[in-house]
Amino acid sequence: MNRLAGLVVAAGVALLCAPAHAELEASRLWVNAGFYSAHFDAGKGLRNANPGLGLEYRIDDNWSATAGRFINSDNAHSSYVGAYYQPWRWGSVKLGVVGGAFNGYPKAFNGGWFPAVIPVATYESGHWGLNMALVPPLKDRLYGALSFQLKYRFID
Repeated sequence: MNRLAGLVVAAGVALLCAPAHAELEASRLWVNAGFYSAHFDAGKGLRNANPGLGLEYRIDDNWSATAGRFINSDNAHSSYVGAYYQPWRWGSVKLGVVGGAFNGYPKAFNGGWFPAVIPVATYESGHWGLNMALVPPLKDRLYGALSFQLKYRFID
C-alpha cells in the first residue's frame, strides 16, 4: 500500500472512532506535520526530526481521534491510529494518555503493528496547539524520547 493510501485508511479509521450521531465540524480538526523527538539516548544517531502528516479530531473536551504517517527515529516510515483521552486540566493544559497502534519500527515487532499507551499533555490556543508525549524506551526495540507535535487548526 502506498503512503497516501495508508494515511487515508488510518485517518478514516480514526474518524470512525467519533460517535456515529455526532456531526463532523471543521473547527475540531487539527493538522500536524509530524513530530520532533528529543531522545534520551542522544548518542545513538537517532533522527530527532520526524516529518509527516497527521490529523486529529476533537470529539469532545476529553476525547480526540488521531491518525497519521511520519518518518520515525530509525529513518523508516511509520503509521499510527489512536485516541487521546485527557480528562485532567492543569491551567490551560490538558493531561491524559494517547492510546493506539503504531508500525514501521524495524526493531519492534519486525516493523509490524503494535499497541501503545503514552502519557500526553496538550496546549491549544486559537489556531495553534502542541501535543507533548513521554515515549518510554522499550529495551532495544524503541528509543525513549520527549516528543513534540505542533498542530494547526484552519478554522477557529
